Amino acid sequence: MNAYHFIGIGGAGMSVVAELLADEGARVSGSDAKASQVTRRLAEEGLAVAVGHDAANVPPEATVVVSSAIRESNPELAVARRRGQRILHRSQALALAAAGRDFVAVAGAHGKTTTSAMIATALSGLGLDPSWAIGGTVMGVGGGGRLGGGRIFVAEADESDASFLNYAPRLALVTNVEPDHLDHYGSREAFEEAFADFARRIVPGGLLVVCADSDGARRLAAQAVSEGIRAVSYGRGQGVDGVERHVRLGAADRGPSGISGEVDDGDGAVTIELGVVGEHNLLNAAGAWTAGVELGVGRREMAAALAGFAGTGRRFELRGVASGVRVVDDYAHHPTEVEATLRTARDVVGDGAVRVLFQPHLYSRTREFAREFARALGLADDVVVTSVYGAREDPVDGVEGDLITSHMAGAGQYVADRLEAARAIASRCAPGDLVLTVGAGDVTELAPVILETIGAP
Repeated sequence: MNAYHFIGIGGAGMSVVAELLADEGARVSGSDAKASQVTRRLAEEGLAVAVGHDAANVPPEATVVVSSAIRESNPELAVARRRGQRILHRSQALALAAAGRDFVAVAGAHGKTTTSAMIATALSGLGLDPSWAIGGTVMGVGGGGRLGGGRIFVAEADESDASFLNYAPRLALVTNVEPDHLDHYGSREAFEEAFADFARRIVPGGLLVVCADSDGARRLAAQAVSEGIRAVSYGRGQGVDGVERHVRLGAADRGPSGISGEVDDGDGAVTIELGVVGEHNLLNAAGAWTAGVELGVGRREMAAALAGFAGTGRRFELRGVASGVRVVDDYAHHPTEVEATLRTARDVVGDGAVRVLFQPHLYSRTREFAREFARALGLADDVVVTSVYGAREDPVDGVEGDLITSHMAGAGQYVADRLEAARAIASRCAPGDLVLTVGAGDVTELAPVILETIGAP
């Protein structure tokens, strides 16, 4: 029996791969710095999970799996290297779990979680029994990972550290190529070249699907076509020269709890109706529809199946209502994502105010996009920015949440302590308002604090 040990098993992406390998019959253990709902669930499923990192946790016969967040100084990684144990990146372990299946990889600076979840939901609803590995909870059909009996494996492909280059997809869908993770790549050109390399990883006869509304993705498609890689595009605007076909997304019809629109691939228009809000989600659905049809699903069948998509965790997720105030949590951590989230909030808030508690994610991203974050947050009526969630990065002098508010001309408030920030935004709420906790860090934990503060007598 193969054995695997995951360092940092509580992470969203790591836990999914650990569960997939366990479902395939491997013996899986792991550790994490602190206990969490995820580590407790894994332990209940029979995985050996240790809290705290210690060399004694690592079985000497196990293949050790790490993410890019694990540093070389980690005692478990250090002992594995001294012993000469096999060490895999999470993406390499995922590729092993998906071996023998038609691999569908969804990449992009934003939109990849939702788009991959839409594909997985639709294929599951159609009875195709797909497998998937997605960095978020897929509402309605289970968690972020599942090992199915069908031929298709859908995965969210992470470009942040170039680990998506460990995949060899049959279909690669790119939602956008918008500069991010410049701490890793160093330049826009290097970032875009990584996506070109990703396209070159497509297996012979496979397909690249790109969103033509992204200038970077258009350049990617044009380059891929010039290199003999098959490609199709989708989007609201014009297609890309040389692609096999373009799927045009029509105008959106917004409802109080959903959105719909037509897609037309040249064979007639088909209507997609979603039970989630946001024009960005309709664009994601157009990409998912395009992928599904290219995988052999009927045009109308794929559209109908997308109606079953119930959302993903931390993507405009309603966390509760207190005294007439809705509190919504969203994972947005790039300026474009923040703008899309706030535009969606505007669509649904009615006469109330849109109030935002924003936690910047990564010092490098905050430094690079402070002005862009300020501009996007300006769509809200009330903004509180708290301290940066550094994740894998060390603090950087002069880079904190107030760097963003300094570009907001007094329209944003910086509160370093996150609990105080939560109480500050809650104290200003009135019935009918919509409050959002926004960011990729632990700001999600503040939604209950806001609800409790609003509801307190």
